[in-house]
Amino acid sequence: MPEQEGAPTTRVLIVDDHRTFAELLAFALGSQPDFDCAGWAGTGAAAVELAARERPDMVVMDISLGTESGLEVTRRIREATPDAIVVIVSAHRDPDWVVRAAQAGASAFVPKSGSLEEMLGVLRDVRQGSMLVSASVFGEPPRPRATDDPAVASLTARESEVLTLMGKGLAPAAIARLLGISVNTCRGYVKSIHLKLGVRSQLQAVVKAQQLGLVEAHSDG
Repeated sequence: MPEQEGAPTTRVLIVDDHRTFAELLAFALGSQPDFDCAGWAGTGAAAVELAARERPDMVVMDISLGTESGLEVTRRIREATPDAIVVIVSAHRDPDWVVRAAQAGASAFVPKSGSLEEMLGVLRDVRQGSMLVSASVFGEPPRPRATDDPAVASLTARESEVLTLMGKGLAPAAIARLLGISVNTCRGYVKSIHLKLGVRSQLQAVVKAQQLGLVEAHSDG
């Protein structure tokens, strides 16, 4: 189907130190009627300079650029071009990295192992001021560990997933956004977790989960 004249095209800057990945993504974008590759940069300095010059609509940013942090480069690009939407591409699947990406100013998080179709879908759906997390980031939901505690044994896979994110210090609204569920649905899972663990607050739930080895205990420093 031919591209309609005057149809909006999203200009995408690719920032990745793996040239093959960058070239393949650039080729894929070029084959789509609604995307156009605005360039490629393999270092933070080159990325910031190119973003300031080309003013892309979107930046696809590798979370690791050799010895550089893609999140730090994201902050610099957001300062130079605040209207650009940044999509983080990463091999990491830990929710901590999603939170860090959002704090750096990114608007989406996509696993590098995901499909091209998934990547293009995220690029089309992402919006400024949101945090869109690709569905495959978390992989298979974690299963409750074997334990003699009947409460833990009765946790569903989704409740275990919510409990894991609670252990990261995330509030229900943030958990709902990451898992793609409504806040009310998430609060329902939290209440069920409280009931099954015999606790009255998120803090108590996390402490008990740490004692049972369901979530990792985090320490400062």
